[in-house]
Order: sequence, then structure tokens, then C-alpha cells
Amino acid sequence: MRGYWLISLTILLMGLTFVMESVANQQKSLKAILTEKKDHRRVLLIYSRDDAQHYSLQQQEALNEERAGVDERDLDVIVLIASLVMEPDRQFLMHDYKLNPADNFVAWLIGKDGGIKQTYHKPVDVKELFRTIDSMPMRKQESKQ
Repeated sequence: MRGYWLISLTILLMGLTFVMESVANQQKSLKAILTEKKDHRRVLLIYSRDDAQHYSLQQQEALNEERAGVDERDLDVIVLIASLVMEPDRQFLMHDYKLNPADNFVAWLIGKDGGIKQTYHKPVDVKELFRTIDSMPMRKQESKQ
């Protein structure tokens, strides 16, 4: 069963490279990556424990089906798997994002201002995510232009 999820995850991630970023292979800290995105991009930061990766897969599949809406909303998705998160990033998440490492799945919607707009403890319906983004003042301004 574990091999099935690993293969599925690999295939899915290959198809989602347009949206997804891997922090594990970057030399920058998660905090630095999020700081670079501030004022330019919104972020859906997804964290799952290794034994709950199916939640991350479910969320990524839903986002992949709504690619145009994701792009339209300047939304980047960063996926973190617990065993691949470096200790400084884990500490950052625990301190700044109130991560409980025992949580199976957490997703944070981060606005262009760098603030946490919403926290989800299960995969979020993409239409609900879009409604939340579309209700933000900055997004309303963007829609008028």
C-alpha cells in the first residue's frame, strides 16, 4: 500500500509542477521563500504527516482540476511532508503558524500581505478556497482592474 501512495504521489507531483513547489530541495528556508512571495503571490501552504499524505494528494488533485482559477488568483501551493521538513522550518511552523506536529493535515491560506487568512485541518473544497480569496480586499481590487 505504501508503494502505491509513493507512486501516486510521484505521478501527481510530476503533473502539478506548474503550481507546486518543493521546499525540501531548496536551500532557502521556508520563511525566506514566504517572504519573497509577500506582496506578489498568495500561498496555500500544505503540511501533512507521512502517514497522511493521501490528504495532500486529495488537495493537490482538487487544485489541479481548477488550474485556471489557481493561476487567476496568483496562488502558489507549497507542499510539505513532515519527514522532509528541516528542523528550522519545523520550528518556524510551530512558532509562527502554530503547527501541532501531531496533526495529520494542515493547510494555511496566506495572503499577499503575508498574513494567515485561513487555516484548514482537512482538504478544503477549491470553490470555498476561491470564495475566501475572492472576498479579500486586495483580490477585489485586482478583479476591478
